[in-house]
Amino acid sequence: MSLITTTEELQAACLRMARHPFVTVDTEFLRETTFWPILCVVQLATDEEALAIDALAEGLDLQPLLGLMADEAVVKVFHAARQDLEIFWKLSGVLPAPLFDTQVAAMVCGYGDQVSYSELVHSVCHVTVDKSSRFTDWARRPLAAAQIEYAIGDVTHLRDVYRALLKRLAATGRQSWLEDEMSALTASEIYEQHPERAWERFRSRARKPRDLAVLMEIAAWRESEAQARDVPRSRVLKDDVLIELALAAPRNVEALANLRAFPRGMERSRAGGEILQAIERGLARDPKTLPKIERERRNGANGAATVELLKVLLRQVSEESGVAAKLIATVDDLEAIAGNDKAEVGALVGWRRKLFGERALELKHGRLALTVENGKVVTLEWREAEGPPAPA
Repeated sequence: MSLITTTEELQAACLRMARHPFVTVDTEFLRETTFWPILCVVQLATDEEALAIDALAEGLDLQPLLGLMADEAVVKVFHAARQDLEIFWKLSGVLPAPLFDTQVAAMVCGYGDQVSYSELVHSVCHVTVDKSSRFTDWARRPLAAAQIEYAIGDVTHLRDVYRALLKRLAATGRQSWLEDEMSALTASEIYEQHPERAWERFRSRARKPRDLAVLMEIAAWRESEAQARDVPRSRVLKDDVLIELALAAPRNVEALANLRAFPRGMERSRAGGEILQAIERGLARDPKTLPKIERERRNGANGAATVELLKVLLRQVSEESGVAAKLIATVDDLEAIAGNDKAEVGALVGWRRKLFGERALELKHGRLALTVENGKVVTLEWREAEGPPAPA
């Protein structure tokens, strides 16, 4: 069991690890009371060693670690990397690369939707992961021996999982599929926190240009406020209050106070005044400059029926290929395809199009049928010239 607490130790460890083709990585952090995650512990492992880094150790400079994360000669192996990547982006403005996310790789290799680390370790290594320290306070010092052992365990088994998934990817010829997913996961725009884009999380809630304009301004204000105060968004304003403000657009203190969900007393605070100013900015926006509002895609029974058929096809393709359905297409993708053959969705691009998208379009236009054989859904294809099968 090894815990690094000094810059000198970290520098030496990162130099050793940089000689290996890959390093497994995990982090322990806290985020319950802050906007930005507080990095507490970083775990690393190669074939020769496994260690933990006390990221809160006094005087510790994490630059050697950040250098290792940016080393293009070393593959960084994470499980469910999204939040870990956000931490490294916040620390250095650079994302770990090259990247291998074992959760995404497992979805490509047929282990199901968003398989957990413990499930994957049990399936691949036949080991049960000890979860006893999972919810401990990682900011409390000194770290207990059990905490350090638990943390390091998260990267030791990951080595065997990585190798097993590499073999499975090679056997199925799907390495390029995973590379596409890693490119998407390491797109910097995912991790850039721009207040002016905060409204996008609620884009489906706006039905009129006025609602959207006010929503954009209030969401941007909340995001900026949360970042400046380093508190969770909900500490500033809960989501349901944000939506109520956008739809009601109160223009004075009294109207603000009359909103059912609005925090009592907040209307006469600095925040209340800034919210009213944000609403006025939204109302003053030129509707022609606003993003296009996406209308409900399910237009009547025919559209809904097409989506349901596409769901069945997606399930069939997922079972047939061993690729998690959630990775192939989302419900939004299916609804978009039902309404537009050229919809700009992931399911109609790259490997997803070859695996599912093309078949989805064939099904939509009557050139593919679904039937059941021996209790399983299968597809039937016929040449366009022959037309669909004659009704029974």
